[in-house]
Amino acid sequence: MTERPTVVLVDEDGSVRGTASKLEAHQPPGQLHLAFSVFLFRADGRVLLQRRADGKYHFPGVWANACCSHPAPGEDVVASAEARLVEELGLSCRLRPVGTFVYRAACGVTGLVEHELDHVLVGTTDGTPRPDPGEVAATAWADPALVAAGAAPDGGPLAPWLRPALALAVPSAGASAT
Repeated sequence: MTERPTVVLVDEDGSVRGTASKLEAHQPPGQLHLAFSVFLFRADGRVLLQRRADGKYHFPGVWANACCSHPAPGEDVVASAEARLVEELGLSCRLRPVGTFVYRAACGVTGLVEHELDHVLVGTTDGTPRPDPGEVAATAWADPALVAAGAAPDGGPLAPWLRPALALAVPSAGASAT
């Protein structure tokens, strides 16, 4: 697993302000930093979700998109996301950026805060996930409309970034690169 200990701090326009350790950036009130959220779709339109491992340092055990992380300083967002997809889920897929949004959310379990300029990327796959158990507790293919309405595969909690990111990903899903 490639550790990404440093995140890129930005302003709301995406201009780089510097770097911080991942833990420092997530201390309350949270520092705005770059991130990405990957959504994978199958030909039948279903979206891949992962339940984050219980050992994650923030938002453990919640359902989220296929994978998310932070690009390293100077690293291309798409290249970083494609590499992270292989690391977390054992899937190789070309990804396409579809938009960005800013959000802030506090983790009720750890007190850490996500404050991210999140790049949403989409791709299509017919592959079978082979998740890293240190990152991913479970995976499921879900109906995007049910997820958008707040339904998780097992009725569990959804990550706070999942639904706003999905809203950017779904209109673009049919045009994803394969």
